Amino acid sequence: MLALLAASIVASGQTFTCTPTHVWDGDGPVWCAEGPHLRIAGIAAREMDGTCRTNQPCPAASAIEARDALVQLMGGARGTISTGHVVVKGPRLTCRSEGGAGGNRTAAWCRLPSGADLSCAMIKTGIVLRWDRYWKGPACR
Repeated sequence: MLALLAASIVASGQTFTCTPTHVWDGDGPVWCAEGPHLRIAGIAAREMDGTCRTNQPCPAASAIEARDALVQLMGGARGTISTGHVVVKGPRLTCRSEGGAGGNRTAAWCRLPSGADLSCAMIKTGIVLRWDRYWKGPACR
């Protein structure tokens, strides 16, 4: 458990692997078995208390709906831990860091094993919104 708390920020531009183990909300953090705590780049979801931060796009969907959509992309729920994080055994993601995202989180663009962009996959659910201020990702199809 201590290894999960000792996350470090992956340097901007660096490619890294993330095997998801825990999900907090619809845009992260996602805890990676390899150590980083991932903030999915370019998207916005509600906070777990149902609010939206100032100057952030505010989706109509609830935080729980967004979290559950991400959990499904991460292989489905396998339980929860005392912090409220949902345990997942997700597919290995290939990610490119955008650097720090506040606290010990790394903002990153990630690809699912299918090659699909994770940010685009979340936007396609209609539950999260594209955050234009931080969008440096692909054109979602």
